Amino acid sequence: MFDFRKDYPSVPVEGHWGAVTSTIDWCEENYVISPWIAEWSNTLTNSFFTLFALYSTYCSVRNKLELRFVWIGLGFALVGVGSWLFHMTLKYQYQLLDELPMIYATCVPTWSLLCETPETLDPATGPLKVSLKRQIRIGVILAVFVNALSVVYLVFKIPEIHHTIYGMFTVAVVLLSGIYTHLYVTEKVAKRSLYQCMALGIVLFLAGFISWNLDKFLCPFWIHIRRDWLKLPLGVFLELHAWWHLLTGAGVYCYIVFLQYLRVQTQGEGENFVLIWRWAVFPELVRVGDEVHTSYSLGFWGPWEDSSRGRIRID
Repeated sequence: MFDFRKDYPSVPVEGHWGAVTSTIDWCEENYVISPWIAEWSNTLTNSFFTLFALYSTYCSVRNKLELRFVWIGLGFALVGVGSWLFHMTLKYQYQLLDELPMIYATCVPTWSLLCETPETLDPATGPLKVSLKRQIRIGVILAVFVNALSVVYLVFKIPEIHHTIYGMFTVAVVLLSGIYTHLYVTEKVAKRSLYQCMALGIVLFLAGFISWNLDKFLCPFWIHIRRDWLKLPLGVFLELHAWWHLLTGAGVYCYIVFLQYLRVQTQGEGENFVLIWRWAVFPELVRVGDEVHTSYSLGFWGPWEDSSRGRIRID
């Protein structure tokens, strides 16, 4: 029987980018696919992460949302670009371009959520603006905190410092947004859509986190399976850090959509927007009356609406 697979080549001593200077070298073997790309799968999957982030930015501009959502999308797009360069070269400067934007981009939704008060979150009170003084004060506190920890990380170069900081901000965003949804969103359909989008984002992110840890702690096992059983090209599908990029990219996108919809709900603009699910699985915030040219549902894995109507309508 014809076997399309081929053996992995020997790991070269050095590729186009020279010696590894990053403090982390992932489980994917270096330069076995191309002399120009140190970690092939880990590099290319960042294109999906970047596209998810840029699409969220496009949707923010199209829907005329607040500037904070544009910055969130662009921040995570920068993470994707930095991670691409990091995995392609395994150079320390690009490692920082991957890791530090992860923290800075997550600071924006953290700042946005921390600025809110019960009065500004309750749509029954009408749209209320957070005072500029409060926004500046919380922004300065976050900036000082993050930059101080960044300096500590740059001095000691311990990856766990970065992981801890990023984890802290991520948990803060999840907890605060979940509490706000529970307390301040009363419309049943909107609340259901928010919980579905939030849950999908969390599940995807946790699946990516599990893949990341399996890749880290069981590396010799995966190399054995790839080299001795799967071989090329099938082995690239068992690069679990690459799955971290794909799953977290999709998870972060879902959570950005969730934050967008939560924001318009708490600001009394919920009747102007609908959270749709393209092909019943891909969430997106659209304005009422906007044209939709794909199949979609109004709930995750829900019945498809008639896309031939061409416009969103709330029944």
